[in-house]
Order: sequence, then C-alpha cells, then structure tokens
Amino acid sequence: MRYSVAMTGEAEAAMRDHLIRDDGQEEVLIATYALSTGVERTTALIRSIILPRDGERLVHGNASFTSAYVLRATSEARAAGHGVALVHSHPGAEGWQRLSGMDRETESEYERVARTATKLPLLGMTLGGHDTAWSARFWFDRGAPTWAESVRSVAPVLSVTWNDELRAVPAISASQERTVSSWGERAQGSISRLRVLVVGGGSVGLDVAQRLAATGLVTIGVMDFDAVETRNLDRMIGATRLDAALERSKVDVAARLMRSAATATNVDVRRHELSISDPEGVSVALDYDVIFCCVDSPWPRAVLNGIAYADLIPVIDGGIALDTFSDGRMRNGIWRAHTLVPGRPCMVCIGQLLPGEVALDKLGLLDNPEYIQGSNLETRSRQNVAALSASVSSALLAQFVSLTAHPGRRGVPAPLRYILSTHLLEHSLATSGPYCPSENATATGDARTPIAEHRDDWRSIVITRNAKKHPIHLRAVAALDRLVQRMIDRVIG
Repeated sequence: MRYSVAMTGEAEAAMRDHLIRDDGQEEVLIATYALSTGVERTTALIRSIILPRDGERLVHGNASFTSAYVLRATSEARAAGHGVALVHSHPGAEGWQRLSGMDRETESEYERVARTATKLPLLGMTLGGHDTAWSARFWFDRGAPTWAESVRSVAPVLSVTWNDELRAVPAISASQERTVSSWGERAQGSISRLRVLVVGGGSVGLDVAQRLAATGLVTIGVMDFDAVETRNLDRMIGATRLDAALERSKVDVAARLMRSAATATNVDVRRHELSISDPEGVSVALDYDVIFCCVDSPWPRAVLNGIAYADLIPVIDGGIALDTFSDGRMRNGIWRAHTLVPGRPCMVCIGQLLPGEVALDKLGLLDNPEYIQGSNLETRSRQNVAALSASVSSALLAQFVSLTAHPGRRGVPAPLRYILSTHLLEHSLATSGPYCPSENATATGDARTPIAEHRDDWRSIVITRNAKKHPIHLRAVAALDRLVQRMIDRVIG
C-alpha cells in the first residue's frame, strides 16, 4: 500500500500562513483528515484546521504542542469521524523533511492518544519554510512512521511535493530534450512522476494517452471496457483494421501505442478493462493524481465529477458536439475543455452535466430512440471526425500543462468553449452554486455520496469478448502481429 496526503489550495495557504512566522521561529498546528482509499494507495485528505488558542502551544525557537491542545483537537476529530494531523514547520528548510529526534518523540508520544480516540493513525506533517515544501508520515504504531510518497495541494495550480526515496525523479532521456527545454528539469521531474489515468479509450482518450507517454510520464493508465470496431477507425488514430477484426479491447490498443510513443526509460502502462461507473473502477481511479475524462455519457461523467472534489483528484474534462443540416452538410461544431478542482465550478454548475440525465443513463434510456422521441429530449450528438477530435485532445492537454507546469502562474483557466462556425473562443462566466452537492462534499473521501453501482452488463461484455474464438486465419495473423511487435521491442529497447 502506498500513502499520500492531499489538501485544497485554500487549506494549504491557511496552514502555510500560520506556520511561517515573521520572527523565524518554528510553529505548530493541528488539522483533521478523512481517508480516500484506493486499490494501491490510501490518501489522507485534510479536512479542517484547528488553530491553537492562547497557551495551547509553546514557541521558544522550537515549538511544541501542549496536551490540552492535542486533547481538544482529538475530541473534535473524533466527533467528526476524522483522524488527527500534527503539523509543524522547519523555517529555513527546503524539500522533503525527515524527523528530528524531538519531532519523532513528540509524534510517537501522541500517536496512541490520537489512534485510541479516532481509530485512525496519527498523521505527521512538516512544512519547509524556505521553499514551502511539505512532507508527511503515518503512525500506525509507536515504533516507526510509514512515510507518504507525496503531498499535493489541489487548486487551479497543482503543486506536489515528492518523497524522492519512494518516488524517485525519473532520468531524463535523450528523446525528452525538446520537452525539458520547454519547462525545465524541475517541472519535468514533477510532471513525469504524476500517475495519470485516462478514462475512455476512444478517439480523444487514445490521442491523450499517447501524448502523455511521449511527454515522459512514467505511470499512465487507461480505463475502458469497450472494444475497437470498424466504425472507430476514422477517429482512433493508430488503431488498425486487424484490431477491429479481432475486436481488441481499447485498453490493449492504447497500451501498445503508448509503449511505442513512450520516452520514459521504464514506462508503466496500466490497462483497466473496467467501468468507472462501477465501485471497482472508482477504487482504481483513486490511485491516480490526475484523471482525464474522455467519455460522453452522463453517468460516468457524474462519477468523475464527484471524485474531483470528494477525493481531491483533478479531473480534466471535455468533449465535442457536431451539428448538421438535414441534407448532411455541417452546420456547426463546438468543443469544450475544463478542469475540475476546488476553486473552479463543477460540471453541473457550468451546465455540462444535467443531474436528471444521470438516472436516465443508468436505466439505459438515453440510448433508446423511442424513449428520446416520446420524452421530447434532444438526441445526443454522435458525430465525430478525426480532424476535429484532435482539437479536443489538444484542448485537454493544454489544460494539463496549465495545471502542472503553470505558465504565467495562473493555473487552469475558466471553462473554455470553441465555436467552429463563428471562430469564437468563449471563457465561461459560470461560478459555483452555493448549494452544489459536489463542491460541498470537498475532501470527504470514503464518505463521498455513492454514484457508482455494481453492474454485470459491462462485465458480461468483457467476459464474452475474451472468451470469443476468432477464425484460424485471424488468429494466425494476430500471432504474427504479436511476434513482430516483440521483435521491434527487442531491437529498439
């Protein structure tokens, strides 16, 4: 199991402002956290900040907690069902901080108090005052802490402090020279360590996944339970007629193309033949640092909309809608892109997700022409072409660069929409609704409102496809294709 810590940019700024003193002395505070539990990673999400009252901490060059302060904060955490985090600063330090003897003694002393009261491990955090880098560890017993691999501050600007011992800086390869020259080795060292998931392996998702691999990211996952069909070949660039004939899964095709495009020395391509609308898919998604939403159905998009806020994982979403005249000529095309993080409105607030359609999607009614006609609903646009799907993937990747490399230090923009017929790029003026359920559930983690449901339909599709026997001539061609791919990997690798 891996461990990490995440907090909103607002919470991070509030803690930083308290911990960095004008007089250069150390400072302390206590926070509460909720857990977000994935398959391989557990993340502590900072929930609330409990500032010390007069006399509740001692500042004397070093700083220390009083028992009264710890007991008060522990009581508040227990009442809310949260864990306790003891946080302190090292004013002149930078980078990931290790524990001094005094730090270790303090945290191990209060570990049993916090764990007994809350049934959750004590979380220790340190802020390096020189470069505002965070470090974190979990105390499951008094013996020794278990170190987190990263601490991320999630806002329109994503900031991550990495534990180099657990998530080492990847070596820069010769094929990354132009990439590194665009934003520098430090940015590349952070971006390449991000674990990024692409949900949806169609025209947009496939392009995004390959370009992330070419950028040098070490760990990239693709989630999709569908297969390549002949009708996909005018948009899924890199998928072949053999892929369609063999009904190869989209994640297999994506994995092949990502490995071919990868510039990282040891790329970790992860295939997830799952549905994000299933709790199993949600658990896998919680292992990632950033998610690209490349699906167009309301239900999976609602699931990702919730994860972005509840689990503090930025979700980059977008899509395209084409409109034609009755004689088939193109009337218009609109593509959009936006990033879901605290500080930016959710899909519902910007009008890109209608809650009522989620229930209809669960029932399969949005794909039922008779229901659509009888309910006077607008049929969803299914048109797409390769020349325009590339515009969507480029818009999503631009959001990713703004989020992680921060050109202009402004982070991700307000939601964008490009109208092809008028050549107009619109910046949305939408703001978060005061009663938005997604944004009001920020950092709830495992207590998130359940949107995903166990279903057997997508599992049946995967099982049936994997059990299908193709004609012998297709199997022979597939075997030859695999042999050629292995030979290429051996020669080039």
